[in-house]
Amino acid sequence: MKAFVLAAGVGSRLKPWTDHHPKALVDIAGKPMIQRVIENVVSSGIDGVVVNVHHFSEQIVDFLGSHDFGVNVMISDESSLLLDTGGGLRKAVNRFDEEDVLVHNADILTDFDLSKLIAIHKAGGNDATLLLGDRSSSRKLVFDKDLQLKGWTNTATGEVKPGNLVTAPDDKFLSFQGIHILSPGLYNRLIDYRPAETPFSIIDFYIEHAATHNIAGVTIDENARWFDVGKPATLEEAIRYMTDK
Repeated sequence: MKAFVLAAGVGSRLKPWTDHHPKALVDIAGKPMIQRVIENVVSSGIDGVVVNVHHFSEQIVDFLGSHDFGVNVMISDESSLLLDTGGGLRKAVNRFDEEDVLVHNADILTDFDLSKLIAIHKAGGNDATLLLGDRSSSRKLVFDKDLQLKGWTNTATGEVKPGNLVTAPDDKFLSFQGIHILSPGLYNRLIDYRPAETPFSIIDFYIEHAATHNIAGVTIDENARWFDVGKPATLEEAIRYMTDK
């Protein structure tokens, strides 16, 4: 299995640091964030990594070229156009050799055991498996009682996707935690979903395929730590956690 690390974001919430640096190189207790992500996915059994780049892409390329992670690390260059989570994955599809791919946002730091997510994905024969939590947000993914994806809702406005979504009393409303796994049977459909070099969200893609594919969720362990280091407050929390660890 390979990993796809989404490192192309501009990091607008981390200004002024990101006026001169890519978000993926923000320091977390002595290591750039992208180093921590790659080391974590490799420790879970990943045998190759693809990293997409856009904002100050040359800084990430230089950093990756100067480090040995024990696996091949390839670049998917989005310097000319930021393609969002779905478009970036579509551009990189031919790098995955018809293997499952673990997709990991470069601004997510967690000690959740990724090998557990991989094992659940394989055992279930899932087309996709999403790591889920219960973050405070009005925007939620909707899963049935068996944690199969049904759609999306904004609980504050009542908006739903797809438009005909009907929720049930035992449905679960959960937040996507920025880590997921796709099988070739689903990620190859990205090619027909949107033209090349078209930005789009992978979540929209999942919602539109929920009725025809096995898109499952796994809730993060209660004692696992999870940080969105793209936000100043949670970045500081992550730094404190890794410093004290």
